[in-house]
Amino acid sequence: MRRGEALGLRWADLDLTAGRAAIRQTVVTVNHEVHFGSPKTAKGRRSVTLDSVTIAGLREHRKAQTAERLMIGAGWRDHDLVIAKVDGSPLHPERFSRSFTERARQLGLPKIRLHDLRHGWATLALAAGVHPKVVQERLGHASISITLDTYSHVSPALPR
Repeated sequence: MRRGEALGLRWADLDLTAGRAAIRQTVVTVNHEVHFGSPKTAKGRRSVTLDSVTIAGLREHRKAQTAERLMIGAGWRDHDLVIAKVDGSPLHPERFSRSFTERARQLGLPKIRLHDLRHGWATLALAAGVHPKVVQERLGHASISITLDTYSHVSPALPR
C-alpha cells in the first residue's frame, strides 16, 4: 500500500475473517492540512490479501485502539481509521514518515524510507517468481507497463 492508502484504511475496509483489505480512501495533504481523498488511480481501488501474521497484528491493534477510545471518551474523533492519532483523527503523512524513520533508527535498523518497503516488497515478489500482473494489482498500478518499467531489472519473465 502507498502511505496515504495505509493512513486512509478504515476498520470497515477490513475483513479479517477472509483476510482481505479493501483500498477505498487515502489521506492526502493540501496546504499541509490533512484531507481524505480517493486512491491515486482507478486501479488503486483494490482488494489485497492479508497474511495471518498481519491479521493477528491487526486484531491486537484493534483491541489496544478500543481501549484508548474508551479512555478518551467524548474526545474521540470517529473516522474508523486503523492508523490514527490517539484521539482517532487522521495522522499527517509526513509525520507518519518521520515517526517510521525515527523508530527504525531507535531499533538500529539500516536507514530506509517508508516508501522503500513498497518497492522492496515488489522487488522480492518479482524475484520470487510472482507474476507481474499479480504485483501490478497488489501495488495498484494503473497498468502492467508501469510495473514492468519500474521493476524490469528483477522480473524473471523478462529477457536480460
